[in-house]
Amino acid sequence: MLRRIRSITAKARKVSREPSRVLRYALYRAQLRLPLDERLAVYSAYWSAAYSCNPAAIYEKARELAPHIRGVWVVKADRVRNIPAGVDYVVEESPAYFRAMARAKYFISNANFPEYIVKRPGSVVVLTHHGTPLKLMGMDGLTFAGRDGTGSAELRKLVARWDYSIAANPFSTEAWRTAFPGDYESLEYGYPRNDVLVSAAPEHGARVRAELGIEPGKRVILYAPTHRGSTPGARSSYLDVAALAESLGPDTVILARSHYFYEDRPSAAAGAARVVDVTTHPRVEDLYLAADVLITDYSSTMFDFAVLDRPIAVYAADWSYYRRSRGAYFDIAEAHPGVIATTQDELVGLFTSGAVDGPDARQRRAAFRERFCALEDGRASERVVRRVLLGEQIDHRPPTAPRVPQQAVRTDRPAATEQQPALS
Repeated sequence: MLRRIRSITAKARKVSREPSRVLRYALYRAQLRLPLDERLAVYSAYWSAAYSCNPAAIYEKARELAPHIRGVWVVKADRVRNIPAGVDYVVEESPAYFRAMARAKYFISNANFPEYIVKRPGSVVVLTHHGTPLKLMGMDGLTFAGRDGTGSAELRKLVARWDYSIAANPFSTEAWRTAFPGDYESLEYGYPRNDVLVSAAPEHGARVRAELGIEPGKRVILYAPTHRGSTPGARSSYLDVAALAESLGPDTVILARSHYFYEDRPSAAAGAARVVDVTTHPRVEDLYLAADVLITDYSSTMFDFAVLDRPIAVYAADWSYYRRSRGAYFDIAEAHPGVIATTQDELVGLFTSGAVDGPDARQRRAAFRERFCALEDGRASERVVRRVLLGEQIDHRPPTAPRVPQQAVRTDRPAATEQQPALS
């Protein structure tokens, strides 16, 4: 332990020479000498930027099933606005933060905590992840296409701290084994954040639509592309959302949601007629429930939205290049969840012809759901809380089929309405 403390001291000096920060790190080192707080859990999402995703779902279920364990959220100083009223939080790198990080028994996040945080004996780290992977992740990505694995040693150190890794499906379990090799236990429970997609009341989506100012009877399309970084031609690989809305007519409203890396920038189509910029909306699950159709490219949103058994269109204008440069666990062109287009005109045609929810699209969607959504029964959060916080052994068996909430949705034809099957 003394060696670890000395290491933290060295890192703190390297990170900053600011006296205030040095004092805060000194507080952290002092707190490490105190016993673990067996009733303290620290939560974080997207590198302390949000209150969302799997950690938020677990936190909310823990308040119900394990109220004796106090949950505290870590948040960056400029993101405090994202924490709901009534939720305890500490600002990253504040004195309260260092006290919590030194003493907490449980650490639950969808991304790794900072490298300088010590994994103390007896503490429990849960990595929830934040999506079923299509593109290569972790070690798989670092060594893809002849890459030299730069960053592998640092990644292995972070993964060595994990006690549990959450998997939404067996496919993810296998992907995490090679992407993040380690001795952690895989909790193949489904995704906690998707529980609401199964358990939501029929009027949930209508309420969200009303909050967004969408008139009843409109067809709502959610467009949620992934992040492409510095990929050549990335900008031209995104849809012209304003033109798409114009092509699909006045009965269609498009919810445009940029990747969370760009949440401080408005959508490129912001202000266009029949386009609502929902990039900063706090709960993407609410947007799923409000939408009739999802358009995405290679984003993990498709795996979550598929729980609802609603049409999905993949816009794959640059798939060949993306797959060669980034790597993928499977070929989305062959195993997509509905329909796929490589040009905007082709995409519009899939909607105007009704193919977006035609027989072939439904068959593909069913196969996709069987592969990726079979564990989604609305109780993933409960399983995590019982296993991790309450120490119960979970004998989980997947339901016979993924369940979907009952709600009328509009898909390909403006006058058509389809009733979803009821909860079983």
